[in-house]
Amino acid sequence: MSKRLRITLVKSLIGVTDKHRRVVVGLGLRHTHHSVERLDTPEIRGMVKRIPYLLRWEELS
Repeated sequence: MSKRLRITLVKSLIGVTDKHRRVVVGLGLRHTHHSVERLDTPEIRGMVKRIPYLLRWEELS
């Protein structure tokens, strides 16, 4: 079974650079406190590590 990540947007995008906004959209997050589940791949991990100040994430089994 593949590992998954639950990713939650915890801060507003007001004042955030355009590149960071595109990362949020790429993850599928729409608004504050919205959560999505994604496969734990190197690409998703890289996106999460690019904007850690905006997100909270947890590993799911």
